[in-house]
Amino acid sequence: MSTAWQQTGIDAPPLTESARAVLRTIASSGPATRPQLSAALMFSKPTMSAAVSELERHDLLAPAGINRGSVGRTSVTYGLGPKAGFVIGVDCGTTHINAIARGLDGTTLATVEMPLVDKSADERFLLIEDVVARLLSQFEARSTPLRAIAIALPNIISASLERMFGRETLIPVLEHLQATYAAPVLLENNVNCAALAEYHEGSAKQYSFVIYMQIGVKTGMGIVLDGRLFRGFKGGAGEIGHLPFPWSEHERPKWQQVETYMGSAALLERAAAKWPAGEGAPPKSASELFARVEQSPTARAIVEQHARDVGNLAAACVSVLDPQLIVLGGGVGQNPQLLPGVRDVVKELCWPVEVVNGQLSNQATVLGAVRLAIDFAMARLLGEEGKTAFLYPSALAVNQISI
Repeated sequence: MSTAWQQTGIDAPPLTESARAVLRTIASSGPATRPQLSAALMFSKPTMSAAVSELERHDLLAPAGINRGSVGRTSVTYGLGPKAGFVIGVDCGTTHINAIARGLDGTTLATVEMPLVDKSADERFLLIEDVVARLLSQFEARSTPLRAIAIALPNIISASLERMFGRETLIPVLEHLQATYAAPVLLENNVNCAALAEYHEGSAKQYSFVIYMQIGVKTGMGIVLDGRLFRGFKGGAGEIGHLPFPWSEHERPKWQQVETYMGSAALLERAAAKWPAGEGAPPKSASELFARVEQSPTARAIVEQHARDVGNLAAACVSVLDPQLIVLGGGVGQNPQLLPGVRDVVKELCWPVEVVNGQLSNQATVLGAVRLAIDFAMARLLGEEGKTAFLYPSALAVNQISI
């Protein structure tokens, strides 16, 4: 990968309060005219003119088109300027690496998808730099500053990364990314990112307190309250795969048994053990199992039991957190066949809570990573890091990680 990348103008200029308000509004709501901005922010014409001129001077705002009114009047529509920059979100999963580059207004600039087959953590980490380079080669990235790279990983994220497999490989990769692109590198748990994406762009847009339950190859939960991720003291909040299970007078809990039992591999093993010879070969994937529900009584019974199991897990989470909404995601959790059973169990064991499927499917994690990067970059650009740093305690710049 070339190391000739040059970052210019990435420092955030000091802005007046009115200029920050205009920049924030356009980043969140899209291009607008001065009259539209004045009405939204209740600014006088002189205040608005000064704010727009200030942002144009720093190349943070630029004309994006002409708006023609019904009586023939025209006005300039303003969007983000070239120095507002862009961010990158990366989902470094166990089966794929997805990456997206977006402007701070959410405009997608480029995407990369790389499927993986039997890659170790070390091998996956080493591919991150290649994916970022491929992403940047798709557009004129060097003409505008890269303000942050956020990487989602299927790991518990803490300041020391002490529970990270492949830590010795990952940290040099992060340091090299930061040195090459002169941009902060942020880390976040993959399920937390998916929860953030569903909150901002998916099923949870109209809610304030949401838990996202990933049910798939692995099991996890992300907790979002008023746009803020709750991560716990050491980054382990939502690690529901570690709940004691099974738990009775006759059984002793096993380490991470919830994740083992709820995972798609164990689900398919149970299906194979129960599958009658008269219904052909047992399903080889979770998607095949769910596809055969309408024709196979065995598949229907297995899915119904899994829905009850997911419902039990959801009820435990509801009893502790009392969320407004549960979003089911992951390769298994996103199947609508699970919903009735999960809802029934939650209602039976605790109290009614709305349960829905996620809308973003396998894009949830990468969309959450890029959202994390945008929010981090906007806070820096607006000079509001002190106000918003607690929103993302997981947004660990590489130079803050204890090696």
